[in-house]
Amino acid sequence: MRAFHYIAPMTTTNLIGLSFDGLRQALADAGTDAKQQSMRARQLWNWVYVHGAADFSTMSNLAKGFRADMAEHFNLARPEIVSEQISEDGTRKWLLRAGGQEFETVFIPDADRGTLCVSSQVGCTLNCRFCHTGTQALVRNLTPAEIVGQIMIARDRLADWPSTAENRRITNVVMMGMGEPLYNFDNVKQALLIAQDGDGLALSRRRITLSTAGVVPMIARAGAEIGCSLAISLHAVRDDIRDVIVPLNRKYKIAELLDACRSYPGLSNARRITFEYVMLKGVNDSLAEARELVALIKGIPAKINLIPFNPWPGAPYVCSDWEQIEKFAEIVNRAGYASPVRTPRGRDIMAACGQLKSESLKLRARDRVQATQTASSALSSAGEQAP
Repeated sequence: MRAFHYIAPMTTTNLIGLSFDGLRQALADAGTDAKQQSMRARQLWNWVYVHGAADFSTMSNLAKGFRADMAEHFNLARPEIVSEQISEDGTRKWLLRAGGQEFETVFIPDADRGTLCVSSQVGCTLNCRFCHTGTQALVRNLTPAEIVGQIMIARDRLADWPSTAENRRITNVVMMGMGEPLYNFDNVKQALLIAQDGDGLALSRRRITLSTAGVVPMIARAGAEIGCSLAISLHAVRDDIRDVIVPLNRKYKIAELLDACRSYPGLSNARRITFEYVMLKGVNDSLAEARELVALIKGIPAKINLIPFNPWPGAPYVCSDWEQIEKFAEIVNRAGYASPVRTPRGRDIMAACGQLKSESLKLRARDRVQATQTASSALSSAGEQAP
């Protein structure tokens, strides 16, 4: 385990995470000549997101005076790297700190891809019983800078710049880390639009996947305004079981969730929804439930990821037997759905699916309530509240 530090000047504004229009406005506020604002914004955007510049002094095609002026007003700080752990299977986990709180990011290398699992919140409100993150109360939403910063830190550590190079190590981003992305919709949206900008971090929107436990009112907006792939943390085929293991189901039942999936903008055989299904012994893994699962999603272009439960200290469940998982997968496959069994990765460093949890600074109860209300503000226009 190693520690690294990114130190930002405390009196300057971070340009990372700003939209392009926001970056241009920041330059205007700093006194950049009106005729040069768009050009300078494009130059900075390229240096920051294509080349990964962490210091204005490295921007060799910009005048020294302009670079000095930028350094006086702005910074390009990533979150602080508290520690880096590398699994025996090559998975890497970074514990990051920003604003006094900690969160985690995981890189999973495979032969044909490299997937970065990104967090959207410090803690979580959902309390899914099989998820370690769910045992950590929500502290706050992550900002666009902190979300984008996770991608940039991973590229720093993996020497994966420029973003436009061939054979990049990070090819896929999944919003499957700590938190519920749709309860931090605006910040996640801004970060992912930067991630998929062809002149920026240059990740294909088809290679960006947002996973939700089922915040039904926000699903259509995610498809229309972000346009990335969608994954649903389903994990059960009946409401009585899902009410327990995914408590959000008490608010948005399975039928309502699947209706939202059927209406997801851009849904097609080329753009399928992924249903995630953690295998819990004696809870949701019967062969009858496998048949119910394929009946439930009939007509939805989809694939099903079967996830062997990854244990954590105090977990109330155990993983299904491997023979049972294979029988479950066979039924799903015979119904015409791809159902890969996700190979557990990074278990030895607690980096596997459902294992992420940071020992973050806990807010006072009053502040935690306020943070929870902030997390659900994306639903205010629909008159909804977070559970």
